Amino acid sequence: MGLLSLGSPLSWQETKKYADHVRKHGIQQLINIYGRLKDRHGDVLKWGDEVEYMLVVMDEDNKTARLSLKGNDVLELLEKRERESPNDPPTTWRPEYASYMIEGTPGKPYGGLMGHFNMVESNMRLRREELLSLLDQQKGETAISFTVFPRLGCQGFTDPEVESNPTVNTASRSLFYPDGAINHHPRFRTLTRNIRERRGEKVCINIPVFQDKNTPKPFREIFLNDDGEAARAAKEDHIYMDCMGFGMGCSCLQMTFQACNIDEARHLYDQLAPLCPIFLALSAAAPVYRGYLADVDCRWNIIAGSVDCRTREERGLEPLKNDKFVIPKSRYDSIDCYLTPEAEKYNDIELVLDEDICQQLQDAGIDRLLARHFAHLFIRDPISLFSEKINLNDDEESDHFENIQSTNWQSMRFKPPPPNSPIGWRVEFRPTEVQLTDFENAAYVVFIVLLTRVILSYKLNFLIPISKVDENMQEAQKRDAVRQGLFWFRKEVLPPNECCDERENGKPQAAATKPYGQCNGGCQEEEFTKMTINEVINGKPCGFQGLVSLMNSYLETVDIDVDTRCSVQQYLRLIQKRASGELMTTARWMRAFVQNHPKYKFDSVVTSEIAYDLTKVADEITKGVRACPELFGTLNSRTKVSLPPVVQKNLQDVANIDILT
Repeated sequence: MGLLSLGSPLSWQETKKYADHVRKHGIQQLINIYGRLKDRHGDVLKWGDEVEYMLVVMDEDNKTARLSLKGNDVLELLEKRERESPNDPPTTWRPEYASYMIEGTPGKPYGGLMGHFNMVESNMRLRREELLSLLDQQKGETAISFTVFPRLGCQGFTDPEVESNPTVNTASRSLFYPDGAINHHPRFRTLTRNIRERRGEKVCINIPVFQDKNTPKPFREIFLNDDGEAARAAKEDHIYMDCMGFGMGCSCLQMTFQACNIDEARHLYDQLAPLCPIFLALSAAAPVYRGYLADVDCRWNIIAGSVDCRTREERGLEPLKNDKFVIPKSRYDSIDCYLTPEAEKYNDIELVLDEDICQQLQDAGIDRLLARHFAHLFIRDPISLFSEKINLNDDEESDHFENIQSTNWQSMRFKPPPPNSPIGWRVEFRPTEVQLTDFENAAYVVFIVLLTRVILSYKLNFLIPISKVDENMQEAQKRDAVRQGLFWFRKEVLPPNECCDERENGKPQAAATKPYGQCNGGCQEEEFTKMTINEVINGKPCGFQGLVSLMNSYLETVDIDVDTRCSVQQYLRLIQKRASGELMTTARWMRAFVQNHPKYKFDSVVTSEIAYDLTKVADEITKGVRACPELFGTLNSRTKVSLPPVVQKNLQDVANIDILT
């Protein structure tokens, strides 16, 4: 969730007074970090993942599943264990937006050895076991890695039940989502209130309802306790939501990796950006909102709407008078520009930025592309500020920079090193929806991190125009986009000297001599075309070779033990079969479960009983009690809790650095 400072939160009116102060000192902090660390080289690959869990209470007698609000108590026990661990703790726990959510990460980052890929699933299992050990499972308490809880925002969806109406919800003014479900950390309620107050009205989220044969047409809701705002904001044939909690109360799966230097970090940022929509679609796991089946499969636009603090002027609904910019997107959305010179020609959308900040950064020695990136992020106001964190030492601290950096929740995040830290330049991959099982989550993490190695080794080029990435992000959220969608993608991702017959034994060779920026000339329009997800992942005859083919070629060139190779192949196979449609995405599986439920009336309504049965089955699948071959086949990885002994014997100690910060 980003920066988690402690202190006395300021109201929006107080925060607004310090907006220019935060921007001014945030930029100076960035300049200081860049000046000290721009030439830093030689950092080794370190990487990790973040999995968000939901605490659930199952009531078998009443056939209800509700979200447990005891997350703060459980987190306190987890952090106590972490502090008291005599050795390096294998897991780390942090708060998330909602009181029913907890975020778990590995206790220390993984490294650059192939054997580390085989540790991910085991560590995820350990996290889940550790979390479950603190829950009263006899009373129906459990932890599930749902992306979205099916009855989120419905009456009585929390345990204990908390009243929800605009009068009692002083932070959100929500009709549906109680302030009592927000994490007790002062940052989260402050964000909720300040986003609403800065916007000048409640956030407004409308997503299309799934039109089943008995769904009312038009689909209209009557809202109790409405002061008229919901009636004005809600669209026909859409599910309406009005609070930050509907987005940030969803769970996700994210991964961060440290690059060897700033140039490599920028390169990976650019190359992974076009893959964000692909993996958003492949991981789709969110087809139900507020107890209704939606006609989308992903959470992305819901979160974007949930933190959209833009005023009417900034949204272009009124002429600019009090604000400086018309801003096309929410502060949670896909990236708006690439960072490397070779990618600049693909920056084809107008970048809204603060010209004064851009010039200040360039005057400080930051190149134009990177200066434009940060000048774009800093058009935003800080939306959470603590009185104890106003006056800082810009040489020693970076809280003002992180205040704005960490509340630009984009599909990729370029992360400078913290001050006075051994942590290097990092990149965060943010679109992936969390899956039910540790096997699935490990598969997505390993796939992306392994792909970064292939990108660097083979000098792959995934660049397409930013406008096409935006188009793909919308395509990715459509119902069953994996099987039905078409996505812009490059026809050829290898450098030209590796594209044709010059490959040795038909396989690409590592470290092509010429940078792809010098190779891929010609007309841009001929560089990319629309492909299915299956073609992107698995390739097509006489066409694009597919990502997995490139990854398998790479695996043949590296030293990898048998168990790790077995596990990695299982993970690649899961992604391949999801891409082909042979295995279901979580969203498709959930939708099918609801539509095949004996109590479903084909009216798009996911009743409390249907949600209970869905949650119960999901919990059984998560715990390995119930097989689900249509979702992930047969689980057969050889995951290990540690590196093979022969590797450990020769491995030097690596500093325990939390690159996920």
